[in-house]
Amino acid sequence: MRIAVRTDAGEGPVLVDDVSLNLRRGEVIGLIGESGAGKSTIGLASMGYTRRDCHIVGGSIVFGGKDIRAISAEDRRALRGPRIAYIAQSAAASFNPAHTLMEQVCEASVRHGVLSRAEARAEAISLFAQLDLPNPETIGSRYPHQVSGGQLQRVMAAMAMVAKPDILIFDEPTTALDVTTQVECLAAFRKLIREHGTAALYITHDLAVVAQIADRIMVLKRGKMVEFGEARQILQDPKEEYTRRLVRERVAGHKFVDANVAGTAPILAIDQVSANYPGKPKVIDDVSLEVRRGDTVAVVGESGSGKSTLARVVTGLLPRSAGDVRFNGVSLPPRLKDRTRDQLRRVQMIYQMPDVALNPQQTLLDVIGRPVAFYFKRSRAEVRDRVIELLRQMDLPESFISRKTSELSGGQKQRVSIARALAAEPDLIICDEVTSALDQLVGEEILRLLKKLQDELGVAYLFITHDLGTVKRIANKVAVMLKGRVVA
Repeated sequence: MRIAVRTDAGEGPVLVDDVSLNLRRGEVIGLIGESGAGKSTIGLASMGYTRRDCHIVGGSIVFGGKDIRAISAEDRRALRGPRIAYIAQSAAASFNPAHTLMEQVCEASVRHGVLSRAEARAEAISLFAQLDLPNPETIGSRYPHQVSGGQLQRVMAAMAMVAKPDILIFDEPTTALDVTTQVECLAAFRKLIREHGTAALYITHDLAVVAQIADRIMVLKRGKMVEFGEARQILQDPKEEYTRRLVRERVAGHKFVDANVAGTAPILAIDQVSANYPGKPKVIDDVSLEVRRGDTVAVVGESGSGKSTLARVVTGLLPRSAGDVRFNGVSLPPRLKDRTRDQLRRVQMIYQMPDVALNPQQTLLDVIGRPVAFYFKRSRAEVRDRVIELLRQMDLPESFISRKTSELSGGQKQRVSIARALAAEPDLIICDEVTSALDQLVGEEILRLLKKLQDELGVAYLFITHDLGTVKRIANKVAVMLKGRVVA
């Protein structure tokens, strides 16, 4: 297979070059590599789909004895869902907030005539239970914003599996899950694949994930296959240096020196805070913690434990119902709209899902430059210079300044999100799973960058994560949350 960008002048950059694989029934092939390696592009192309301006310019994609490239567009659309299902990386960007989960899980199989509505509903409830979702009989009546990110990702997996497709394409589906839930989900995926004889492509940057689910592994770099073989051989005896680097990064890790913040006053004090969504029970209850200048406080816990809700309370996106949040000794108004411009500038947030956080139609100049102009009243030329500086800090080319965020890989989008937060020159950055969408190598680079910025600027981090490896690398203090409370 060969995929390239096509411009008015003809064929442009090649994104995927001479990649070949055969997928057998009941088999899982893992695709791993750095952000931008072509993993998601290959996954989408397996359905006969490419992003705007991308074209499959060579090779074939044979499914059921027919080349998907040669059949009509209508026939290709008929395959997507019932025969070849796709589970996206960002569930939050894939669900319609105006419809219940059950409506959306059942929609494709009912519309394609694969199942009746009653059959689809029964199958969905069964899958909810197999994927260890709470209250499987009733969770389908909720809306997407009423479940945690990890729960929503599992609902999306159920949506893909309802019609019992022949091929499943998993695009980082466990990225948002805590380690415990991730293991449970992977076991459930594996069980369903084996029971139904489904074939699967599993796209990931996490070697620990691919080790649990893949039969064979293909390693990709810059659109080319580096190595392809049995999972055990790739993980235990890789032949290529690039693969060995991926394995080393996963095993070794890097522990940073503890921050020297003893005796300094807290810049953020969360004091007996509780919060709930309208008409719902408390999501966080009596939470207290402090963050000092130069601190990195990690908040860890399972999906649904209240980590991201705590971040929303601190930023004012969700008003607290009790307690106080003080910044530099001053109580912050509960609601975002009541805070001053300076209060807004000093507390920034990097979101878990860049697909949701970034406007796909805006250029990087617009996205990163907006806080520079808003908070510092810089001229257009000064804004451009500052954006270029931030792109360099993020290891992104200066030429990206005119690109739209929709043209970037998942890892590149998250680096843009980090640059946007840094553009405000904040005192505190709330990092909500900021490395969860990145491969090991890029994730390590981002953590090193965050530490370097902390050393230079004295910025503090409230670091929300489910990955204990990330905690080890960057945090000097840890708060453990369970069912809305800090328990350690």
